[in-house]
Amino acid sequence: MNLKQLLSLALAAGLAFAQSAPKRPYIGYLCAAGGQKGTVVRISVGGQSLRGAKQVIVSGEGVHGRVIGFQRTPWLLSSDDRRAVAQTLRRLARPKAKRAAKKEPLPLPDHPLLKDLESLTPEELGRVASAFLDPRRRAQLSAQIAETVEVEITIDRNAEPGDRELRLRTSRGLTNPVLFCVGTLPEIKETEPNDYRTSRQPTLESPFVVNGQVSFRDLDRFRFRARQGQTLVIEAQARRLVPYLADAVPGWFQATLALYDAAGNELRFVDDYRFDPDPVLFFDVPDDGEYVLEIRDAIHRGREDFVYRVTVAERPFVFTMFPLGAKRGSHAMATIDGWNLDAQRIRLGTKRGEGPVRQAFWSRAKMRTNAVAYAVDDLPERIEKEPNDAPTQTQLLSLPMIVNGRISRAGEIDWYRFRGRVGQEIVVEINARRLGSPLDSLIQLTDAAGYVVAWNDDHPDRGAGLVTHQADSYLRATLLANETYYVRVADAQRRGGEAFAYRLRVSQPRPGFAVIVTPASINVPAGGGTPIGVHVLRRDGFDGAIELSIPNAPRGLFLGGADVPAGCDRIRMTLSAPTARNSGRAPPVPLEIVARAKVGGRIVRRPVIPAEDMMQAFGLRHLVPAQQHLVDITSVWRKVPPMRLRSAARVEIPVGGSARIEVVASGLPALADIEFKLDDAPKGIALGAVRMTRDGVALTLTAERGKAVAGLVHNLIIEAHVRIKSPGRKKKGKRKARVEIVLLPAVPIVVTENS
Repeated sequence: MNLKQLLSLALAAGLAFAQSAPKRPYIGYLCAAGGQKGTVVRISVGGQSLRGAKQVIVSGEGVHGRVIGFQRTPWLLSSDDRRAVAQTLRRLARPKAKRAAKKEPLPLPDHPLLKDLESLTPEELGRVASAFLDPRRRAQLSAQIAETVEVEITIDRNAEPGDRELRLRTSRGLTNPVLFCVGTLPEIKETEPNDYRTSRQPTLESPFVVNGQVSFRDLDRFRFRARQGQTLVIEAQARRLVPYLADAVPGWFQATLALYDAAGNELRFVDDYRFDPDPVLFFDVPDDGEYVLEIRDAIHRGREDFVYRVTVAERPFVFTMFPLGAKRGSHAMATIDGWNLDAQRIRLGTKRGEGPVRQAFWSRAKMRTNAVAYAVDDLPERIEKEPNDAPTQTQLLSLPMIVNGRISRAGEIDWYRFRGRVGQEIVVEINARRLGSPLDSLIQLTDAAGYVVAWNDDHPDRGAGLVTHQADSYLRATLLANETYYVRVADAQRRGGEAFAYRLRVSQPRPGFAVIVTPASINVPAGGGTPIGVHVLRRDGFDGAIELSIPNAPRGLFLGGADVPAGCDRIRMTLSAPTARNSGRAPPVPLEIVARAKVGGRIVRRPVIPAEDMMQAFGLRHLVPAQQHLVDITSVWRKVPPMRLRSAARVEIPVGGSARIEVVASGLPALADIEFKLDDAPKGIALGAVRMTRDGVALTLTAERGKAVAGLVHNLIIEAHVRIKSPGRKKKGKRKARVEIVLLPAVPIVVTENS
């Protein structure tokens, strides 16, 4: 379709576009998603409900930001702005001799894609028209990235390289955190158009990092010089920057890399790295000269949140590491192999007080390798001893034990044996895919006669929120005899190699837990509360109750419904804040929540893990870990007194009956002005009569017979609303708008049999 046809189609389709209602402040992408230490970079932050962004918050030390401006995405500009773009492009589509304006031209909006239009070729003008006017873009649009905030980021020279979290603070509170990378190499940001090998793009010199985005019907190409004998690593980060897209299949930007010589001959193509969707290309340069690198989406999609970072450098890259972990507190070394590596061994940090999964790096000439994950545990460990490919060659394990092994060739099976007792409960677990190994494990537990007692292929781990193919195995079984038992470890797809490493745990159950709380950015209205999601990961059969608390709670914050009932894996609580005079002005504060439970007769405490609950491709949900919890106490349109429950005890509601709770609050408005509503209540649970008391409100909760289930343990979330007239509304009989004024502390309940 040529430029004139596109302009006609755009005008016929109309220049207006419906917009979604404002929601929670949200960042969908950053472009650029990183910068070099010691530089100042300008980035675009795309998202929704970002108007009025006033502060940039970056985790760690040495990185600072400021907000420059706000704009809509091209397709969501005003009708007048889009009409001005169409008018200008129609004029430029005519030959230069016929470009005299017949009437006063409309002023163009301030947008980066509309700079220097006079110098663009017809092909390049077509790209601009597509960005602003092509009605087919509507299928690609998302309300979650309808707005853009321009931000300037200053990275100090001594800033530590690595991953940071960037948030914006708006009048509605904090956005979700997104990844911002601090690097050591020179960085550039793509300049459109760069679709064709002949585009007017500068020729780059390695090493460099290029930041960009693959927008609608787009692909990007870059020219660079390379010398014969260079061993380049060309690595794309795409899915890593935006892990999940809620409205795109497969749920992320599936980037591909292609490498061409100066004559246009394709030399390399890659669309992933093992099971990681982000591709890595290894290039041994054959000749001096110019090369062209292309990045695009595997299924030819494109949108503003298809952002990427591509690194081209002679950097070290680790292919394999063995073992994939060590005992806590030990002096551990691992063997590494890869590309541009001078060393064959790397030290593993095992000191106490850090998490069970850690990352190792090796550096050369100020360039670090890719991160290699490994695990640290308290159990005794040993290295697999070959040969162990048959029952007659098995290693005898003294339980409990962790064995570090690998399926070193296709079709290999590793055998282990141990002495079992009748009635003994045994756990067999593989940790491989969660540590970056390509192994798709399959485990079997057999008795001495070869009978399969139990087996497992894939066992989901909700704590591994970035792993979409849950390929690690887990089984728990009770032994039926005093005899020798065998454990078989294999790859389910009969593959193998030096990279197919694993950690095999064989032990009695080690009951335990982890707690994840979402979201990672919590916005609490002054004098009110906000719901938070609590997700419990129960290990090895632990089924007990868990209590959450905030030691040294900042600013008087408190948790409502802070107990997780026994056997419960997911529940909602509330985080409430007192009325504050400086709400909306004081800086956000870090929040540390601690989970406490009784396990095996002793009290165990675990720090709560902050995360974002993200959707993949219209359905699947993942808990993506964040670096920290931040809390912002936001201002409210109407001052309300603090509300608290008279009793924090769990409320018993009999089936077919009711129970009463009392909310203490002084200075409430008249009862007629307040409405109370249950938010996402369990089936059969309803809110009944509401009565004013001397110092607050009494609410009646009911459990309907035939719908409510006896034994249900839950937290109820109750909203308080008022009805107000819209400004300027004078006609009688029109409904008032309902506005939430406060969220009560969560009410813990249990539904009982009616005695």
